[in-house]
Amino acid sequence: QVQLVESGGGLVQAGGSLRLSCAASGSIFSINVMGWYRQAPGKQRELVAHISSGGSTNYADSVKGRFTISRDNAKNTVYLQMNSLKPEDTAVYYCNLVWWSSSLKNDYWGQGTQVTVSS
Repeated sequence: QVQLVESGGGLVQAGGSLRLSCAASGSIFSINVMGWYRQAPGKQRELVAHISSGGSTNYADSVKGRFTISRDNAKNTVYLQMNSLKPEDTAVYYCNLVWWSSSLKNDYWGQGTQVTVSS
């Protein structure tokens, strides 16, 4: 069974920084994509950023230049460094791990961590 454990959320003032971490454990295929999504109250869950096991990254336009995603493959851990935070970044942030095996999508989620940015 695959588990994702997130940490690093909290309350920060606008302009501040936070770093999220997500550690994956269990039977994990080495070629995968790890990412961060967020969901604000009353809104749909949206992609923040993701990174492949090979290091390719993709960011939502709203966070480009402010957030940086990285990973440690040896530790099956993904990080999200969030700088210049804005009140609109307030949301529950979810870690995601996905890989494909024989055309079957294996998709796992963390429990979520709250990020609150005060103005």
